[in-house]
Amino acid sequence: MAGELDERKGVEDPTLGSNSSSIQNEHRHEEIPSARLALLGLGLSVGLFLSFLDSSIVATSLFSIGTEFDDIKRVNWVALAYTLSYLGCAVLLARISDVIGRRDAFLISYIVFIAFSIGCGFAQNLEQLITFRAIQGVGGSVIILPEMAPPRLLQALAAVIGVIITLSSVLGPVLGGILAHCASWRWIFWINGPVGAASLLLFFMTWPKSQYLPDLERRSWRELDYLGSSLLIAATVLVVFPFQNASSATNQWGQAIFLAPLIAGLIAFLAAFTWSLFVDRRWGDKIATALPMSLLRDRIYASAVLNTMFLGFGYILTVYAFPLRCQVVNGKDALIAGVMLLPMLGSSAIGSAISGKVNGKEDRTCETLVVATGLVTLGCGLLATVSGSVDLEPKALGFLVFVGLGFGLAVSTTTMLAALQSSIRDHAPAQGIVAQVRVFGGSLGIAASSAILGVSLQAQVGGSVTLQQISSVEGGGVNLAPSDLAAIRRAYANAFREDMRVCTIITGIALFWALGTYSRQRLSRTGRRQQQVREEIERRMIAATNKRRQQENVEQ
Repeated sequence: MAGELDERKGVEDPTLGSNSSSIQNEHRHEEIPSARLALLGLGLSVGLFLSFLDSSIVATSLFSIGTEFDDIKRVNWVALAYTLSYLGCAVLLARISDVIGRRDAFLISYIVFIAFSIGCGFAQNLEQLITFRAIQGVGGSVIILPEMAPPRLLQALAAVIGVIITLSSVLGPVLGGILAHCASWRWIFWINGPVGAASLLLFFMTWPKSQYLPDLERRSWRELDYLGSSLLIAATVLVVFPFQNASSATNQWGQAIFLAPLIAGLIAFLAAFTWSLFVDRRWGDKIATALPMSLLRDRIYASAVLNTMFLGFGYILTVYAFPLRCQVVNGKDALIAGVMLLPMLGSSAIGSAISGKVNGKEDRTCETLVVATGLVTLGCGLLATVSGSVDLEPKALGFLVFVGLGFGLAVSTTTMLAALQSSIRDHAPAQGIVAQVRVFGGSLGIAASSAILGVSLQAQVGGSVTLQQISSVEGGGVNLAPSDLAAIRRAYANAFREDMRVCTIITGIALFWALGTYSRQRLSRTGRRQQQVREEIERRMIAATNKRRQQENVEQ
């Protein structure tokens, strides 16, 4: 487990009394055999990869889907439905895993994900596809935790998670373009069936026996924060929805259809925070709040969360906007446009590996985050200088390397930071919140990009070109007058430059929050793990004492 002492060597914490020995014994577990751990990790990694992959794999296939269902205007909801449901349920499922256990939570979620992935492939109309995608997103939001790995492998596991997240984000458009080009867009969803089933079976067969499992204290259903979770889901969905909805229409910014959900979402965020604060003061940790105040009060963790959100905005926006720009401005087909992201793909993997190595023994998370954020900001700023010529400037691919390298560094680092800054009992929500805010930031980024593109198109072509004609340019089926085509290309080029300027500002703000993770007094990774176990043992001792006193009072 990420927060355990290496007590297999018989080391006992000298700061605790002898009464803690029985609790320490309960907290010990044998290390999983290496081969079994590797196979278990493979099953989990494939599941995590598929869940993140499906958030971006449809990016280069939306035109094909919209054309088949004759509904270009609403086809963006195929991507948005998955993102919103994933976004809303990440923390809730992390809390549910505290009740039913990690294994059962993963199995149920993964089965839902696979089943509705196949359903998406068989959808007969756009309404069915959007509905199935929303349910698929719920299944895909299960959180993978580093608790099964021994402490010595934590940095390696964080690097692997970082690689998976970054690779899936970049490979999504590439694989989507390949499958749509060589077969059908339906294979984008069907491919999850055999691959997911194989990894699910591998996970189930290699799940370790009880003596290898970390001692995680189960919660009951009545301890879940149902109101707080509902408010958090409503808040995240309602804030993203109006921006994405406004991007598909004009002149909605001051209307009720935009303002009402946005205001309602902000109120829901405030209500969720207020409720969590009230629950924390009234019942303490007896209720598993959706927003644990112990985490939000931690300056380092809170700063890392905000940094993650702003970096997610810039990175995911780039993943979506750059291939689209290549298709329209540079005349590339969907497959080649996706392949253009490969420099970002390779640098992301390198960044994740470097972060794991740098933070392997000592806590250098602040310095790593600062460098990572600086690289993303630099890359976005340089991409804003790319010209709108039909021939893509080669330097643009080099600029993508900065964005990918920085994001890879950041993902791996925040995974380790969340595990180290949270208490053992809060590991699940700590990782869940990080995953949720990354997707939330990315969703806002995509929505902002769509809105910027809508404004740019309105300025360049006005009402002279229909939405279907514009979409045909994205799909490669150019059937427009040269003057209209040139105007559309200018609109997309201008919109991309504006996207990158906005990303530079947003990721620049993220740099401020990266500095917020600095601490003068830093423990080594081993020291921090020992501190986490000591705090958990003390908490359990206090809880056991209070329970015994309550029983004595009842008997009297």
